[in-house]
Amino acid sequence: MGKTFLTNIDGKNAALKQKILGLCINDGDFSLADLSKELGTSIPTTTKLVEELQEDGLLVDLGKQGTNGGRRPSIFGLNPSAGYFVGIDIRRKFISYAVIDFKGVTVAYHDHLQFSVQNSEESFVELCTFLKGALEEDNIDSEKVLAYGFNLTGRVNNETGYCFSYFIGEDKPIASVLEKELDRPVFIENDSRAMTYGEYIGGVAKGEKNMLFLNVAWGLGMGMIVDGTLSYGKSGFSGEIGHFPLLENNRVCHCGKTGCLETGASGSAVHRIFMEKLAEGRASMLSEKYASGEKVHIEDIIDAVNEEDVLAIEVIEQIGTVLGRAIAGLINIFNPELIVIGGNVAAAKEYLLLPVKSAIQKHSLNIINSDTTIKLSKLGKKAGPIGSCMLSRSKFLGLL
Repeated sequence: MGKTFLTNIDGKNAALKQKILGLCINDGDFSLADLSKELGTSIPTTTKLVEELQEDGLLVDLGKQGTNGGRRPSIFGLNPSAGYFVGIDIRRKFISYAVIDFKGVTVAYHDHLQFSVQNSEESFVELCTFLKGALEEDNIDSEKVLAYGFNLTGRVNNETGYCFSYFIGEDKPIASVLEKELDRPVFIENDSRAMTYGEYIGGVAKGEKNMLFLNVAWGLGMGMIVDGTLSYGKSGFSGEIGHFPLLENNRVCHCGKTGCLETGASGSAVHRIFMEKLAEGRASMLSEKYASGEKVHIEDIIDAVNEEDVLAIEVIEQIGTVLGRAIAGLINIFNPELIVIGGNVAAAKEYLLLPVKSAIQKHSLNIINSDTTIKLSKLGKKAGPIGSCMLSRSKFLGLL
């Protein structure tokens, strides 16, 4: 891309250019007149800013737009070929990654690539080597990668570059190790927050400014968009809904506390309850697999739900009711326009959504919940990697 205003973002014009890029990311393509209106600047000033962004290779003239009459205005948008952003979703036994172009179009995606990330600097160095090889196989020129985003579970401080799920030393933030190996800016993020941003920019969100995303996976996490901005909280650890002490089940959570919501409304809760019922002798299409000693995975249970297995549906309804009660509380507190449910348990679709909505109606205030729409994730399992791509682009451009 060469030298651009991004190397010196001080000054009014640089801020206006950032705003232009942000508008194009959030709302698509613009005419000069529309940009001028959004920026509150004159047409000549807007024209100059757009021309400079074109010289930087960040914007392109998309041609004339048809109108009902009069002169047809030129439309400007992000230049797809300005560079790539790579998003990596890290799990214990595998990674998934996506690549978007500058405009946000996904040009590569791979799910469940076998790579076990260990809690050591050497493992993250190996991960970088693995990633470079995967990008080469996808014919992605690493020289055109502008930034990388890495999603990690648990408590992630995106400002300091530390992740407390993968803590490799007091003087070694994971982000700095990755930047050294990849020779590009690296942004690390909590997985649920990245998924939230992915759905907000490229998923089910349609202009809502207040949105909650529930990541119902093995654990339970949450991301928040408040007034159009991704919310982090004071220390960057907001969204730990899984550890809200809602339940009186005396069950010890992996965090060491008892009664955490995660113990009754998560993938691990689905798996535990389902296995307990199999042990009691309840019938299921997975009974034979269980009896043979084979391991029953959460994915097997979700597949059984979608095959209309009565026991699996019963368990999903149980955790959906608990989750819906918690969401009712969130609606009463935040009054959001949109709540999105994602994560691998969301693959149960309406079998999960129906008990959630029923519990919301029962436990939330009608005058508030009538303004909230509940949707399932549009991006599905791609939400993490694509959200990471989108986040790294916005952070690279100084928009977050």
